[in-house]
Amino acid sequence: MGTQEINSVSAPQAAEPQGRAADVVIQACDVHKTYQLGETQVHALRGVSVEIRRGEFVGIMGASGSGKSTFMNILGCLDKPTSGQYLLEGTEVSQLEKRQLAAIRNRKIGFVFQGFNLLARTTALENAELPTLYARIPKEERLRRAREALELVGLGERMDHFPSQLSGGQQQRVAIARALVNRPSILLADEPTGNLDSRTSVEVMAILQSLNEQGLTIVLVTHEHDIAQFTRRNIVFRDGKIRRDEPVAQPLRAAEVLKTMPAIED
Repeated sequence: MGTQEINSVSAPQAAEPQGRAADVVIQACDVHKTYQLGETQVHALRGVSVEIRRGEFVGIMGASGSGKSTFMNILGCLDKPTSGQYLLEGTEVSQLEKRQLAAIRNRKIGFVFQGFNLLARTTALENAELPTLYARIPKEERLRRAREALELVGLGERMDHFPSQLSGGQQQRVAIARALVNRPSILLADEPTGNLDSRTSVEVMAILQSLNEQGLTIVLVTHEHDIAQFTRRNIVFRDGKIRRDEPVAQPLRAAEVLKTMPAIED
């Protein structure tokens, strides 16, 4: 997939970090998560406390079973902690009902997954538009937002293409556009480069870096140390606890790395 320019139209939720309490978008306080498997209790999270501020780009790392995916599910309001508090933009969401959680997910959080999860029989535009249907946004505004999101990720000329007509990297771009269409406060990306080749992975990271520079808060789960070096802060999980939380000293610039990599034709 050739490199495409990432446009900067209508950057979602642009904001300058202020370093104040009001600027904390994610706050987990002594979060525990326990699963009951028959007579066995599995302690997936053991007292996790962390703050993520508006405009950060955070990489979540850890081996399989470390708790990172459980933590991401709680951040995305897909699951609730067994105990402890989770505040999303100052709102306690730990004990909300399923319908309330679904409303918050649709309004405040965009999701990007390793599997692109696109509908095969719908175009890129229709796939990107999908979250706005649940938000009950008028049709004209839905289409405008979907087109704008696809332009943002460099797919302005591929809006009428079906997933089967797009490369893996282009499909992930559609998935990112879909995640942005409701203009979320936070983008959660779970192994977004896991199904992509090396160059395409860096192209996706270039998009995420560009979005972050425009003010979007991004939390990315990855097991790849090379990918984590494109973020600004790494949080490492082991045995259900945070073992390391530190800034990336010199984050890699995806746009610069791409210049050293051979092009791949679409």
